[in-house]
Amino acid sequence: MNAQPAPAPLLIACALGIERLAVRTRDHGGAGGPVTVLRTGMGPEAAERSVTRLLADLAFADAAVLATGFCAGLAPGMHPGDLVVAEETRDPRGNVPCVGTDLLVKELVRTAPGRTVHTGPLTGSDHVVRGQERSGLRATGAIAVDMESAATLLSAVRAGERPVAAVRVVVDAPEHELVRIGTVRGGISAFRVLRSVIPAFYEWHRSLLLPRR
Repeated sequence: MNAQPAPAPLLIACALGIERLAVRTRDHGGAGGPVTVLRTGMGPEAAERSVTRLLADLAFADAAVLATGFCAGLAPGMHPGDLVVAEETRDPRGNVPCVGTDLLVKELVRTAPGRTVHTGPLTGSDHVVRGQERSGLRATGAIAVDMESAATLLSAVRAGERPVAAVRVVVDAPEHELVRIGTVRGGISAFRVLRSVIPAFYEWHRSLLLPRR
């Protein structure tokens, strides 16, 4: 009898220690395979280095990659604690389409009832975006911005064909600009939201491994 192949792992990538603390859990029930949480460090260059290095390991050759953490909302009416599911990530070097966005939205609504879930393009930046620059990015059609998701997913698909996604929690928005994540109520709220939706990430991963009809 032939041995069944090992299930593909899930790599969850985030930049900040507080994001990793929110995501990290010993209970991986519902995931389709082994789960690794990678703290990449801040900025696109750090994300690219960390993700590329890890995916060079044969154990992660077919890993699904999900970028998560906090972001800045770009659309009017967004509030801290809202969720963003990327339809694609945008990087100057190339855009990456995301997989399973409908399922993620469904699961996020289930695991975080009452939270607004936004879908659309998630754009990358190499710095914190403020004021008028935020309006300029919104004009491109993007609904949110962060510094690591686009670089993470671009590095992931360059390392090999694999499913990728990005889910972010809004910490500031046009009407709710924050100065420092760690010292404001919005950051605490975002931390709690991120922690609550981890089961949605596992369900996304598990669904990728189911046979298609």
